[in-house]
Amino acid sequence: MQDNIKETDGSLLGDNGEPSQEKKDSVKWQTPRLSHKALMKCCLVKWILSSTTTQGPDSSDSDVELATVRHQPEGLEQLQVVTKFTKKELQSLYRGFKNECPSGLVDEETFKMIYAQFFPQGDATMYAHFLFNAFDLDRNGAIRFEDFVVGLSILLRGTVHEKLKWAFNLYDINKDGYITKEEMLAIMKSIYDMMGRYTYPMLRDDAPIDHVERFFEKMDRNNDGVVTIDEFLETCQKDENIMKSMQLFENVI
Repeated sequence: MQDNIKETDGSLLGDNGEPSQEKKDSVKWQTPRLSHKALMKCCLVKWILSSTTTQGPDSSDSDVELATVRHQPEGLEQLQVVTKFTKKELQSLYRGFKNECPSGLVDEETFKMIYAQFFPQGDATMYAHFLFNAFDLDRNGAIRFEDFVVGLSILLRGTVHEKLKWAFNLYDINKDGYITKEEMLAIMKSIYDMMGRYTYPMLRDDAPIDHVERFFEKMDRNNDGVVTIDEFLETCQKDENIMKSMQLFENVI
C-alpha cells in the first residue's frame, strides 16, 4: 500500500504500471478503463472486498441473493443501470459490504477505521470525516449500500465532469453551494496529514496553504472570496495543472 502513496504527475498508468505514451500526450485525469486493476486501487473497495477474499473463491458468484438485513438494498439490476459496475462486481461489493456492515449501513467510525488501516503512520481522522460527509448525502449519519456504490462508480469510472462535481461536493463542507478558502484548506490539510509523509520529495509544512492559494487565484474569477460550482468546473477543465493537482485527491479514495 505504501508504495502507491506518493505524489503523482497526474499521468494514468498503463497495464505495466508505467504511464502509457498515449496518456502522456493527452489531457490528464481522463476516465479510467474498466479494469479490475483500476478498481482495486481504491481503498474503500479493498476494504469491503477484504473479508471475501480470505474466504476463498465462491462458485456461486452469479447466483448470490441479497440477504435480508436491516437495510435491504435496491436490486442489483437497478444498481447496474445507475452505476458503471457489472453485476458480478456489484455482487462482490455487496457481499463484502454485508460482511463488514451487517446492518446494511456504514457509519463514520467505520470510515475512520478504514483509513486508519490503510494509512497507519498518518492521521486519517479528519479526511475520513470529510469523505464520509461527501457520501452521506442526506446527512443522517449513515450510508446505504446504494449510495456507497453510486459514489464509488463516479469516483472510479465517472466522466471528468462527474468526478469534478463530486470533488466540489467534498470541498463544500457545509453544503451551501460555495467553496471557501477555509473549506478547501481543511480538506487539503486532512489529505496531507494522512499521506504527506509518504510523498517524495517530502512536502513542506506550508504546502497545503500554497496549494489552496494557487487554486483560488485561478478559480475565484470574480474575486468574491468563494468558488461556485460553475467557476470550479470551468477552471478545472481548462487548466491542466489543476487537473494534475486534483489527482492527489483521487489517490486517497
